[in-house]
Amino acid sequence: MTVTSKLFVTGATGQLGGHVIDALLEAVPASAIVAGMRDPAKDAEAANALRQKGVAVRTADYSRPETLAAAFAGMDRLLLISSSENGKRKVQHRNVIDAAKDAGVGLIAYTSILHADTSPLFLAEEHRDTEAALAEAGVPFVLLRNGWYTEVYTWRLPLAFKHGVFIGAAGEGRISSGARADYARAAATVLASGDHAGRTYELAGDASFTLAELVAVVAEASGKPMTNQNMPPEEFRAAVLKAGAPEIVARILSDTDAGVAKGALFDEGGALARLIGRPTTPFQATISNFVRNQQAGGEASGHA
Repeated sequence: MTVTSKLFVTGATGQLGGHVIDALLEAVPASAIVAGMRDPAKDAEAANALRQKGVAVRTADYSRPETLAAAFAGMDRLLLISSSENGKRKVQHRNVIDAAKDAGVGLIAYTSILHADTSPLFLAEEHRDTEAALAEAGVPFVLLRNGWYTEVYTWRLPLAFKHGVFIGAAGEGRISSGARADYARAAATVLASGDHAGRTYELAGDASFTLAELVAVVAEASGKPMTNQNMPPEEFRAAVLKAGAPEIVARILSDTDAGVAKGALFDEGGALARLIGRPTTPFQATISNFVRNQQAGGEASGHA
């Protein structure tokens, strides 16, 4: 692949997309990268920040197919970062795939979910639909089946600190999470180099942990006692709702923990480390850094 190839990153101002752009800038000229945003005019600050890095910005709204044809024109490879809108992904992702096919994009890389074909998580259903849509489209594609981001757990910590208890329903299930930046670097590697068409990468952290082990790391980093309380999924869901979370969040958390108990987020294949060319970021480092930043009055986000 030559440096003249054009690489398109959808959802470029999201947390994963931003990391992907930064990783790509280490590998290819900024002129080879095009960033897709839902509305550059409304998010002018983010758009200008990308332009200052030398990255072109185009409007690419998953829900507005009319924006996608122009956005993907002249692109060689495209990273389809999964939409964050639960229940809308099927239509949104098919809009992107159809437009990419019409534009003659040579490869689509899609951020799916770990073991999507067999996963018991309800979140996996929309990912399976997108994987099927890619196969039906006839465009060369590669599946980046991402495991959980370690950062997902950080936004559960403020409530846990408040009560001294981290609640969940994962039992002794193990989670092979990785740092968001690790997954982003893997995506950038696939997008910028090599022949990855037709491949499926099951991406997960090198080491796994239980929620009890996670809580032990939190307690050590904070210097404050914290216990792990395991409960049935429905009881956990009710507790999350009682804490003020929206219904969809409560459903995702309880369903995910129930899936973790069945091994849904465990993988020891090592594909993520091989793609990024180094060991994955230890979960202890991500969690400990978050805790220390919180104690220092800093801000850190755990959203996926």
